[in-house]
Amino acid sequence: MMRIALVGPLPPPSGGMANQTLQLSRLLSQENIDVETVQVNAPYSPAWIGQVRGIRALFRLVPYLANLWRAFGRADIVHLMANSGWSWHLFSAPAIWLARVRGIPLVVNYRGGYAREFLQKQSGVVALSMKRAASLVVPSRFLHQVFDEFGLPSRVVPNIVDVERFRPAASMGGRPPVILVSRNLEPIYDNATAIRALKQLKQDMPEARLLIAGSGPEAENLKKLAEDMKLQSSVEFAGRVPTEDMPALYARAGIALNPSRVDNMPNSVLEALAAGIPVVSTNVGGVPFIVEHEKNALLVPPGDEVAMANALLRVFRDESLAERLTAEGRKTAESCAWPSVRETLFQVYRDALGEKMSGAFQ
Repeated sequence: MMRIALVGPLPPPSGGMANQTLQLSRLLSQENIDVETVQVNAPYSPAWIGQVRGIRALFRLVPYLANLWRAFGRADIVHLMANSGWSWHLFSAPAIWLARVRGIPLVVNYRGGYAREFLQKQSGVVALSMKRAASLVVPSRFLHQVFDEFGLPSRVVPNIVDVERFRPAASMGGRPPVILVSRNLEPIYDNATAIRALKQLKQDMPEARLLIAGSGPEAENLKKLAEDMKLQSSVEFAGRVPTEDMPALYARAGIALNPSRVDNMPNSVLEALAAGIPVVSTNVGGVPFIVEHEKNALLVPPGDEVAMANALLRVFRDESLAERLTAEGRKTAESCAWPSVRETLFQVYRDALGEKMSGAFQ
């Protein structure tokens, strides 16, 4: 049996990378692969250390390195979920170097919308570690182009969406006028513009409502914004929603809105496409690489609540447009389902392992 050490974050919180790590662990295990997950965001021990800035990183880093060392001693290959900033320096780079010392191949699975900004400052340091990795994979052609700019070759392995869990529900004609935003409450995801767009939309659709699923530091500011705009009764803050409850949340929505200012290959967009919900999204980062304007989504400029409201109104009022977007969107989601992604990922593993394991991952 093949043994993989999977290194990455796990929920909570239910962010994109954490959900992808959890899902990949389950899918690989179903392929009769022995998966050992090393969690980069493990709870602090003792718990109160998490409140002490300066030393809490040390209390997480030391056990993390020890867990890496032990897991790498049992694995045939390492799959590392990597991100920009301090996450790279504290968790990704050490994993790469420890795998090198242990003598096992490591695949870097890099994701994150700030890759270009990070590489502009740190490309030399990143390249130094990447030379010790067996392969670099990214989830979108957007990130592939970014890394190519800095002389770092990569291969595209898309994010995986479970098309069996997220299935199309009723037709658009029977859906409520509910707009779902499923992004954490952080500045880069710009939930504030979604609230302003709702205010604009209600001039033509007084019954329109906004459902925001996520948690984060902007929660109080966003609630105050809704109050200031007299939208308290029209904006529902669902808070952090467990992964297993997301299909039911999509079933409540008529449109999925992605108002992000920075993005790569958002899971929320893929899930909405799989669930048969029309998508309106900003045209930032990697989003235009996975959806095409007027084909399987409507794209608008970031921060433009008027354009956002107009796009939402179009979808609500034009049922033929909504049906076309959902049909094409489902096809896009199916291209990111496990049966489509499986062979691409397994070939990466086989190439990393070389001839000695040429029969692996069949």
